[in-house]
Amino acid sequence: MTSMTIVEPSVKPGLAAFQAVAEDQEEVQELILKTARWLHSKGSTQWGNLLKGKDDHNLGGAIARGEVIIFRTSEDHALAGAVILQQQPSAWDRKLWGLDDADSEGGTSVYLHRLVVDRERAGKGLGHELMQWIEQGIRFTGKDRIRLDCIAGNDKLSQFYRQCGYTYRGETDGYNIFEKMLIEM
Repeated sequence: MTSMTIVEPSVKPGLAAFQAVAEDQEEVQELILKTARWLHSKGSTQWGNLLKGKDDHNLGGAIARGEVIIFRTSEDHALAGAVILQQQPSAWDRKLWGLDDADSEGGTSVYLHRLVVDRERAGKGLGHELMQWIEQGIRFTGKDRIRLDCIAGNDKLSQFYRQCGYTYRGETDGYNIFEKMLIEM
């Protein structure tokens, strides 16, 4: 289990954050797949492995470890979004960030993966609100930064991360890597 605490469950009026449980897995998986299909329809190869049935981030294991946060509406409890927040770097993260096996326990970083917003709610600033909540609504014991990545050719997503205050740290193997220091509240 991870060492994180939701300190502010409300993302905004009408939208709350919860730690996902096993019963949420199928619904979260479908939201992620819908997003992968949408990305593919826009010509992106981001998350292409999901469309081939390969789950590089092991959603079930991430839920079991307490690393998945879901965002639900208050009115009908509909799933509006989700994110994986890993406190130990995966093999993928170690490769992109140049970490050796000694860094496998995670250091001071949280690794953000699979941020998704329900397409019916997209284009209304919800992604920015979720990114802000991730920085302010949850606390990670011993962590002082969030790291994430995206395909280097995805200029729109790279710009989104910059607008959210993330610093571009370079390109590794065709992926842009970004980092943001967390402000202690």
